[in-house]
Amino acid sequence: MSEKKIMQEIKQVWKIWNKEKNLYRANDFSKKPKLYVLDMFPYPSGDGLHVGHVESYTATDIYSRYFRMKGFNVLHPQGWDAFGLPAENFAIKTGIHPAITTKKAIKRFKSQMKMLGFSYDWEREINSSDPSYYKWTQWFFLLMYKNGLAYKKKAKVNWCPKCKTVLANEQAEGGKCERCETKVIQKELSQWFFKITDFIEDQVYNGRKIKGLLSGLDDVDWPESTKEAQRNWIGKSEGAIVKFEIVNSKSQKIETVEVFTTRPDTLFGATYFVLAPEHPILKTQKTNIKNQKEINEYIKKTRKKTELERTDLAKEKTGVKIEGLKAVNPVNKKTIPIFIADYVLMEYGTGAIMAVPAHDERDYEFAKKYNLPIIEVVKGGNIKKEAFVGEGINVNSGFLNGLKTKVAKEKMIEWLEKNNLGKRAVQYKLRDWLISRQRYWGAPIPIVYDPKGNPHPIPEKYLPWKLPKDVKFEAKGYSPLSKSKELKERTEKIFGKGWRPEVDTMDTFVCSSWYYFRYTDPKNKKEFANKKLIEKWLPVDVYVGGAEHTVLHLLYSRFFTKVLQKYGYINFNEPFLKLRHQGIILAPDGQKMSKSKGNVINPDDIVKEYGPDTLKMYEMFLGPLEDAKPWDTKGIMGIKRFLERTEKILSKVKNKNIEDKNLQGLLHSTIKKVSEDIENFKFNTAISALMIFLNELEKRKEINKKIYSTFLIILSPFAPFLAEKIWQKLGNKKSIFNEKWPKFNPKLIEKEKITFLIQINGKLRDKLEIEKGLSQKEIEKLTFQKEKVKKYINQKKIKKIIFVKDKLINIVI
Repeated sequence: MSEKKIMQEIKQVWKIWNKEKNLYRANDFSKKPKLYVLDMFPYPSGDGLHVGHVESYTATDIYSRYFRMKGFNVLHPQGWDAFGLPAENFAIKTGIHPAITTKKAIKRFKSQMKMLGFSYDWEREINSSDPSYYKWTQWFFLLMYKNGLAYKKKAKVNWCPKCKTVLANEQAEGGKCERCETKVIQKELSQWFFKITDFIEDQVYNGRKIKGLLSGLDDVDWPESTKEAQRNWIGKSEGAIVKFEIVNSKSQKIETVEVFTTRPDTLFGATYFVLAPEHPILKTQKTNIKNQKEINEYIKKTRKKTELERTDLAKEKTGVKIEGLKAVNPVNKKTIPIFIADYVLMEYGTGAIMAVPAHDERDYEFAKKYNLPIIEVVKGGNIKKEAFVGEGINVNSGFLNGLKTKVAKEKMIEWLEKNNLGKRAVQYKLRDWLISRQRYWGAPIPIVYDPKGNPHPIPEKYLPWKLPKDVKFEAKGYSPLSKSKELKERTEKIFGKGWRPEVDTMDTFVCSSWYYFRYTDPKNKKEFANKKLIEKWLPVDVYVGGAEHTVLHLLYSRFFTKVLQKYGYINFNEPFLKLRHQGIILAPDGQKMSKSKGNVINPDDIVKEYGPDTLKMYEMFLGPLEDAKPWDTKGIMGIKRFLERTEKILSKVKNKNIEDKNLQGLLHSTIKKVSEDIENFKFNTAISALMIFLNELEKRKEINKKIYSTFLIILSPFAPFLAEKIWQKLGNKKSIFNEKWPKFNPKLIEKEKITFLIQINGKLRDKLEIEKGLSQKEIEKLTFQKEKVKKYINQKKIKKIIFVKDKLINIVI
């Protein structure tokens, strides 16, 4: 089919769909059961959709179409995560305002989505860069601020020299900017943070129980790997705080320093003590430190390193021994040397650690380098070769000797608490969310400063606090808003002479942390969404998107939801009940697609050559949704031919009763299979079932119209354009998507027969002709009734039975 004809057919089908205005529209007042199906909304880049977008959007489209036909009131919206660095960087390069390029990109994305036939409710379209949207992003900031969850502080932050902005830790994993992969550096700046750490654990507020970020993961149907990644990022550690006395060179007590340890059972093995280079004791005890110059030099070098560089487990451990100070191990009163080392951070734990080299890999490496004692206190490894970090039996540990690790931990904590030398404690790796960005194209932070420099929230009546237009787009490392005359004048006009605006904008993840609420009530000017509509539609029933958002968008969205629940705006705790990830579609050479490699597949080109249904079905047929799959242009021809054959057999369709029990049985088996596979996101096997049924249809000289129509209905979520086109040719006046999904009749479904092998000691002795899917218990019963089996066993003792479902049973005697 020519490109011109393909595009004409797309337009013709959309005319049919557009006539029926409510075909894909969610109904706020319907009494049908609701289903909220959501895609992670895209950043609208100038490049347009890529094949990865097509994969995940096709999955949710199939799912949404199926459930609409099943009688559900489906909310399936789409919008734009429109703020972000690429549009601003393009403005720096070209001088074209980000609002212009963003608008153009949105238009392109939307036309592509319509070309592909996605059944979105476009009445609910949102755009995070629209003032009517970011007014409510700013409202959320003020909600955080008035409840003590938004604060400003001076802190060491990750700075991307290329993007010229601050990055949250989550955006700088591995020491590189997640966007441009430039190595980040450390800067000390005054920045805004959200207190996400307040919501790690469960809490009760005004009689409402709010499940924390950790326990809430137990309530959602998410991939286990995603849940585990969030748990690891939060990094809960249970252990004890231990008090160490610090003494001077004359063994006089001068201070007490606390450490946190997850292994209090190893306290007898602590042979040295380590302080972070930023620890305040280094300032308070200057007069007692004898090698101050050496210490100062080391601190100076440390300041040049990022937090990520300092905590890199692969890097060589460095440190300096502090002459003139020693620590006293509280459990045996032995004095141990003190070092400063850059792998210890003030922001994690207490800024000090007790080092047990026999049972910690990092401490072991350090002790070997500096020739420090290594004392085994847990039996189980070989400390001459490496640290033993597992559990075992305590040795060389006084009152803990002979105890298992778990018991020893408890006994040591009890001893510390009894002697006022420590206490039970829990600590976390997660840090508060840094939201300040020194860029233009983001939601302005709704804060102004009085002449004395004190921050004040902008009253809600002035929201949206709009982005000024008189800015120059320059990558200078400061926010473009700081140079806006209009913003300065606006602030002084409203608040008074000498008042100044906050010039940072918010991390774009703030915009995407609440967007799923806005879809329920996108045109509301009085609140972010009506409470009744939130209660009707939320939480999201099915959410589909990339696994790369595990510790960014998904964690932040959960935090926002818990804040809203705490303060009484909503009555649920988790935003996304079911989450599924799509895998990456790789280039034909098996590599990741990229413009620089020249291996990107453009969806527009595929549609022009093969049509939208072929592209979407091919991507679904490639393999399981969550797997990484290489593109194969040869493989797409199989799907194209399948769709052509589906249309070709229209000539065999007869409007009369044709008795065909076998075909009728297969049809109902196919309905059952396709239904179950759609509900379980197994789209590739659903398509296989459709192909098998088409093969049988083609064998018939005549085809019953009712059977063919039913086949079209179960094909329609996968190939909406073709199904609609043929449906109209069959003489139907309304869209196929007004039809009800067919129910299968269990009585008409024939059980599939298989040949099941019976082995004795690995040798084939008999066979069973049985229905597929029988259990081991059912197979054993049939097997031991067989005369050949009785003959070979002949009252011999059965050692074990090996069972492989639907294949074989092996009796070992």
